[in-house]
Amino acid sequence: MFRILVAEDDKNTRLLLKAVLEAENYSVVTAENGEEALAILDKTHVDLVVLDVMMPKMDGYEFTKSLRQCDNSLPILMVSAKQLPADKKKGFLAGTDDYMTKPIDEEEMLLRIKALLRRAQIASERRIEIGDVVLDYDSQTVSRRGQTQELPQKEFLLLYKLLSYPGKIFTRIQLMDEIWGADSETGWETVTVHIGRLRKRFEGWREFEIVSVRGLGYKAVKKV
Repeated sequence: MFRILVAEDDKNTRLLLKAVLEAENYSVVTAENGEEALAILDKTHVDLVVLDVMMPKMDGYEFTKSLRQCDNSLPILMVSAKQLPADKKKGFLAGTDDYMTKPIDEEEMLLRIKALLRRAQIASERRIEIGDVVLDYDSQTVSRRGQTQELPQKEFLLLYKLLSYPGKIFTRIQLMDEIWGADSETGWETVTVHIGRLRKRFEGWREFEIVSVRGLGYKAVKKV
């Protein structure tokens, strides 16, 4: 499940966007301003940001600049009541990937989000192919040369997340929040257990490897 951060200071708009996105099976976290949004990104993995421009403490332009200065390529859809070409230009110069004006057309927003996820090389078709290996999100199976394994849900989601971002390091806490949920009472040690199960299950497969990064977490490495 892809996670979207909605940064919007208006409560009603924030709740509306959250409801629209959750109806499309996105996981949603919200922030009231840019500072809060940055704090969330420090703790939680996010796949895309829907970002209001005019917010207190840190507006959308400053948020975007801060992210890009750190070489963070997270897809951003900027949303604003500002409709002048100069305002849109300012947004793109700051580093946003797309720009919509309010009032928001919900269907158009969802189409733009899907396009941004696709451009970000996230498996929007809900399949990941690595050589002869195919991960199918809908059936939660991993296939290879005519053989198919149906994985337990948490194992599959963990593997799918890692292989969606090959080479990217995820902390145990990030993976815990993403797969088990921020409110889960399960300790982060369960991530280690599930990683061990995945390694044993796919031992000897040359197409990919799950690598431990000492002191940080895990990453997946494609080998084909």
